[in-house]
Amino acid sequence: MSEQTDKILQDAESAMKKSILHLETELTRIRAGKANPSMLDGVMVEYYGNPTPVNQVANVSLLDARTITIQPWEKNMLAPIERAIMAANIGITPQNDGVQIRLFLPPLTEERRKELFKKATAEGEAEK
Repeated sequence: MSEQTDKILQDAESAMKKSILHLETELTRIRAGKANPSMLDGVMVEYYGNPTPVNQVANVSLLDARTITIQPWEKNMLAPIERAIMAANIGITPQNDGVQIRLFLPPLTEERRKELFKKATAEGEAEK
């Protein structure tokens, strides 16, 4: 093959790999019944006047399969983190106990599963 054809194939392969990586990232953000710390990747907290990702101001971990715990490094960050989660509209209500924030994921209903299927399908089509 000619150099020009090789370059076109390399560019296409690179674009396809980027598209697949982006799709994987978007699919991890879909709340599908099992807790995943990456669900909070898009949540930005106001930290001393600067928008900062939650995982940079707190320890985000899993307590069990349906519970995410967020323990801020500074106690005064509980309220801003709670507000940021509510503002992000991820469908989870935070529960603050004064030391950490817990996010409980409710079990999926049939209606919610159909909605998630539609959303995942739309993400896949967008990446094509």
